[in-house]
Amino acid sequence: MERWVGRVALVTGMSSGIGRAIAKSLVCHGMKVVGCSRNMDRMKELADSLDGEKGSLTPIVCDVSKEEQIQAMFEQIRSQLGGVDVCVNSAGLSHDAPLLTGATEQWRNMMEVNVLGLCVCTREAVKSMHERGVDDGHVIQINSGVGHKQYANNPSGHFYSATKFAVTSLVDGLRNELYASKTHIRVTSISPGLVETEFSHRMFTHKQEVAVAKYSQFENLKPEDIADGVIYALGAPKHVQVHEVMINPTEQP
Repeated sequence: MERWVGRVALVTGMSSGIGRAIAKSLVCHGMKVVGCSRNMDRMKELADSLDGEKGSLTPIVCDVSKEEQIQAMFEQIRSQLGGVDVCVNSAGLSHDAPLLTGATEQWRNMMEVNVLGLCVCTREAVKSMHERGVDDGHVIQINSGVGHKQYANNPSGHFYSATKFAVTSLVDGLRNELYASKTHIRVTSISPGLVETEFSHRMFTHKQEVAVAKYSQFENLKPEDIADGVIYALGAPKHVQVHEVMINPTEQP
């Protein structure tokens, strides 16, 4: 990770869960991290707790479902830090919205955050790299195990799973386009199994017992386990591109 010291990483969805753990780890490894989410208070609390670490954390309020906010964030990064060298798209959400009974607005929200927001941030990050002649940048998409297979008896998550299947396809498409442009910018998809965060509690807002039961089946992954996967991919030698990292709890089927 030595070659990343002092360089700029963007982490979306930074106020909680996986994004928070990734941002913290990158700061501790000496990177200048820009973290974005809609919750400035939580981001500021993390930034304050990391004061004195090897790197730094700059929080920016940004709703990644709003393209104009993403554009404003990248302009702020450009003016203050020069640009982005690493982009970690960690922002993501799900609603309890089965295919037969879910609300259209809930489906639209998942698509806007999990797919379109990820694509816009990726496009702008790679554009920033190209403009500055950065040939060794890295894009990391926080995908999901359900972006590779649908689980039985999970109607609440079918549309969410579809958005993550889209991410799986988009990763391959992005890698192909970067290869065609003869750049050495790398792309990695990291697909966790069940991670104990606020994710399911937010998904099942009115059914907290469902979220509790989900996290009570076996010992879940911790956000730090996924952050370790990010460090692994980033720390690989320049000639090594880690395409996919799948991380599951040992007891998860």
